[in-house]
Amino acid sequence: MDVDFLLVGQGIAGTALAHRLIVAGKKVFVIDQAERNNSSRVAAGLFNPITGRQMIKTWIAGQLFPEIQPFYTALERHLGVRFFYSKPIYRPFVSIEEQNEWMGKSGDSEYQAFLHAVRQSSLYEALADPYGGLLLRQSGYVDLNTLLDAYALLLQGQGLYCDEVFDESLLSINDGGVVYRDITAGAVVFTNGLEALSSRFFNWLPLRPNKGEVLVVKQDFCSEEIINRGIFRIGLPDQSVKVGSTYSHNELSPGPTDAAKKELLEKLGKLVQVPIDGVLRHDTGMRPTTVDRRPILGKHPRYDHVYIFNGLGSKGVSLAPYFSIVMLELLIFGKEPIKEVNISRFFKYI
Repeated sequence: MDVDFLLVGQGIAGTALAHRLIVAGKKVFVIDQAERNNSSRVAAGLFNPITGRQMIKTWIAGQLFPEIQPFYTALERHLGVRFFYSKPIYRPFVSIEEQNEWMGKSGDSEYQAFLHAVRQSSLYEALADPYGGLLLRQSGYVDLNTLLDAYALLLQGQGLYCDEVFDESLLSINDGGVVYRDITAGAVVFTNGLEALSSRFFNWLPLRPNKGEVLVVKQDFCSEEIINRGIFRIGLPDQSVKVGSTYSHNELSPGPTDAAKKELLEKLGKLVQVPIDGVLRHDTGMRPTTVDRRPILGKHPRYDHVYIFNGLGSKGVSLAPYFSIVMLELLIFGKEPIKEVNISRFFKYI
């Protein structure tokens, strides 16, 4: 089979890039084994313009967020399934000083696109938010399992997907492109998260595993808003609640831990003062993060037909729509990504 691009990995990065390339008229073939791709599949899928303990605007939010809703809603129509949920995020204030600071910021044009309201009183009696909080817009979540499964099914139906572990020993590079088994492609793109560290091409990159653990619980409190301070709390369509996430570069065991479960339940109990009726599920995943918290896009320094689109970390849902365009422009037009995300910043590690 002759294709334009062979993609290794079908997490959020691989799915977004595959779709962009197909829409651009290119033929792709994707190799992925879903059960190994637990980072995207466990992720909450949040897109949130104001993040972190200091509640700062997401990096290049003005470029990222205009691409999010158009990309995912168009993909929903294409696939015929729902996975995109536009919801306000409520971020409680921790002090009167923080409330006053955001009252001042609310008039700043830098923030107005993302602020729905600055509340000076509690949003719900059940919440521990005596100082009020921020109500954000251009926010919500993507049900990544539904998206990834639907897109894999679409590719399978077209004979463009193989559910197997990629065997790099079968990949050969030649002057015209790459060959893998019976697939000939103009280039190969590694979109496989931490699996890239086992590649002979990219094992020198400073990708760092960051373990995240999430719970799905029952709790008799419903809100249209996603509650987000210290943890996130998302009310799901089946009336259960997703709670997360932990972040660890040190505790990297593959399974769930009691310590993370305890941490999440304690934080949820402090945020929402309603009893938790039980834990339905406890999931874990390893995020591919970078030392500078920026994605990695670019061509291998020694192989013209080998590329990478990786390192989206915990903000994959926000980053993928915009940076899949950037990656497409590199692959098709040779336009180099900005230096903040360009793989060239790590050439010193080779």
